Amino acid sequence: MRRRTYALAIATATAALPLTLTPTAGAAPQPTPTTPVTSDFNADGYPDLAVGVPDAAVNGKAKAGYVHVLWGGAKGLGNHGGIRVSQATAVVPGTPEQGDRFGAAVALTDTSGDGVAELLVGAPGEDVTGRGKDAGVVVAIGGAKSATQGRPGPGSNVLTGPSPSSAYGWSLAAADLTGDGGRDIVIGGRDKVVLRAVVDGGEDVVVTTVLATPMGGRAPLLATGDFTADGTDDLALAFHTINAPYTQSHVRLWSWDPAERRMANTWNSSNGAASALAAGDFDGDGLDDLVLGECREIADENIDDPCGPESYAKGGGIHIKYGNENGSFGLRAQTLNQDTVGVYGVAEDGDRFGASLAVLDFNGDGRDDLIAGAPGEAIGARARAGAATLLLGHTSGIVDPYGEATSVQYHQNRPRVPGAAEPSDAFGTTVATGDYDKDGTPDTVIGAPGENTNSGGVWLFPKTSTTGSYALTPAKLGLPSPTTALSYGKTLSSH
Repeated sequence: MRRRTYALAIATATAALPLTLTPTAGAAPQPTPTTPVTSDFNADGYPDLAVGVPDAAVNGKAKAGYVHVLWGGAKGLGNHGGIRVSQATAVVPGTPEQGDRFGAAVALTDTSGDGVAELLVGAPGEDVTGRGKDAGVVVAIGGAKSATQGRPGPGSNVLTGPSPSSAYGWSLAAADLTGDGGRDIVIGGRDKVVLRAVVDGGEDVVVTTVLATPMGGRAPLLATGDFTADGTDDLALAFHTINAPYTQSHVRLWSWDPAERRMANTWNSSNGAASALAAGDFDGDGLDDLVLGECREIADENIDDPCGPESYAKGGGIHIKYGNENGSFGLRAQTLNQDTVGVYGVAEDGDRFGASLAVLDFNGDGRDDLIAGAPGEAIGARARAGAATLLLGHTSGIVDPYGEATSVQYHQNRPRVPGAAEPSDAFGTTVATGDYDKDGTPDTVIGAPGENTNSGGVWLFPKTSTTGSYALTPAKLGLPSPTTALSYGKTLSSH
């Protein structure tokens, strides 16, 4: 018999956990109310998806990189064409150079408020004149109806790194952090996170450092949500280091301080490292919660159970910090892994459960649900073939009052899913969600950058169902050099 454990559900002494029936994995999803489309790059009313391909050659320059934007539409994502955007595109500043890695981070978001998304692209390997090698840059490209014909709006540099190896553009996030109705841009670089905020009704631009500290030689994790319950988005930031120069791990929340015109640190959790962050309202109480994917204890700082019981870290634990209307964010938490009752699979070392995260309301019940990738999951004897799991929200959160979860698993050996699970496909490296065909039910995209000897691909699940699922690979999409190591699907934009 396989060993099963129950997920931890910690609540305040006064909080009641109602015993209610939960939706079953097979329940038909109900259409959700129409929400504003913020990722529509070609102004046709449908959400689009940006796929960063930073490992691609452009004009013969290795790893110059490009972004492939797939159009949404009534027939579903990828069935209406798309465009490639690179520094060889006329409206984009700069020129393709070896190692620029244009597309290492991508976001589609309406920063101007005109209903059409801008494409934000990070190129952390960009060499900047006067600032040195790998200073990095973030570029914004305007959306337009003409983008469908390959002519996006004008582009400009949002921010360039100040010195060699700054690597601006390693990670990106955009939200209204200042509360003025506009979108502000958060940029992750090497050992640094900065904010470019438009304030005073658009009259002023403020660039301020959020945090500068050793971050382990990897991109800092960024997510946004209203964690302080004050009606304005906040920034969640996570990083960890191992002997560089010392071992540490932190998850921190930051809020805009209008008097100081900078971000202020409002909440901290130390000793728990994560591989992904996501925000959503998983218990339906109207407050944003924060998910730490593949959460594990990494530093001995005498802090007990930063990711819940240590046993849940096996194979990758998912740790959720819940919002609190009294300002005590994270006072209630839940932890689960693949040994939790109701979660498909078995927790095994190297599964990397929760290494990628995306949020959606799959069944239209007003509670957010979670897609969690596990790119290290073995499918049969096929090591690191990868999988992803849909976890439904309950009135008590991602696990119900009994400590059980409701889940559906996706991988390439499931019936109706195209392809076959193969070693090192890394299916689930990335996940994204959006209602790309505007039928009222969110769709899910799962990246498998290891597919076909690292050529890569993305899998589309209309209505987040295996029925009608299809794969989009570089060869099928007609991309240049489709059999080379493009790692297509390694970087996806969120909606």
